[in-house]
Amino acid sequence: MTANKPVIVLSRQLPPMFTEALENFAEVRSGGTDPSADILEGASIYLAAGVDPVPADLIRRFPDSLGLIANIATGTDNIDLAAATDRGIAVTNTPVVTEDTADLTFALLLATCRRLSFCESRLRADEWALGAGHMGLRVHGKTLGIIGLGDIGQAVARRAQGFNMNILYYGPRRKEEAEARLGAEYCPTLQELLARADIISLNCPLTDDNRHLINRDTLAQTKPGAVLINTGRGPLVDEQALVDALAAGHLGGAGLDVFEFEPQVHRELLSFDNVTLLPHIGSATGECRADMARRALANIQQFLSEGEPRDRCN
Repeated sequence: MTANKPVIVLSRQLPPMFTEALENFAEVRSGGTDPSADILEGASIYLAAGVDPVPADLIRRFPDSLGLIANIATGTDNIDLAAATDRGIAVTNTPVVTEDTADLTFALLLATCRRLSFCESRLRADEWALGAGHMGLRVHGKTLGIIGLGDIGQAVARRAQGFNMNILYYGPRRKEEAEARLGAEYCPTLQELLARADIISLNCPLTDDNRHLINRDTLAQTKPGAVLINTGRGPLVDEQALVDALAAGHLGGAGLDVFEFEPQVHRELLSFDNVTLLPHIGSATGECRADMARRALANIQQFLSEGEPRDRCN
């Protein structure tokens, strides 16, 4: 151990520039998602990538010296927050992905409605006529239903304004200032939004209450031919119910950047030409990932200097 330096344990190898920045003031250990007692000994911080689980059994094994779980993600659903709180361990996130995720959401929306993946695949297979003759769905002027009008949901709504879309939203509480700014209409029930929206965008965090928010019953309440876009979290959607709704022709399409059991993807989703699939790339721009690294670094430094991080989530 390096004398007088705090110890940071990583859930996975990080880009060298980020690791080098940490090593300027800390001892950095690579522990993985199941670090040994030797790796954890004397650690002050566990730095987790958002795709790596930090369950209760791991948190219970953390030494008393560990006071911060710094998550490199906008969400914290990979971490057992209750277990961390019980241990008095702070949890932080990196809420700097808004605009990049909204860009990806709208790109996915357009690609799905206009069947870009299918048309490109036909062109690449030298089947120009098959691609050129494949009809998509109009986007401009349609009704967009946003589930979760937080920062990302509002950024998606701003993009929808440029397409002259009617904007509906549903969430746990009404946001009148955002409504006025975005020209959005609040739906007091999920059922109302699903019945009215031509395109549904999931932009809410994953909680115990909204797991499988989109399920067999709620899919049946959607307008026939509606398109579902999910750049929130995979388990918001019951994928088998989604597959069944697509197979029955009730849905007009789906665009997914996240999956219920990722990195595994339901095999039947691969067979639909009205489904666009992406490997969880909402924040995957060089600029956004650099912003996330800087924010995680800032949380760590503030925790070490002041005892309380900037973006505490618990």
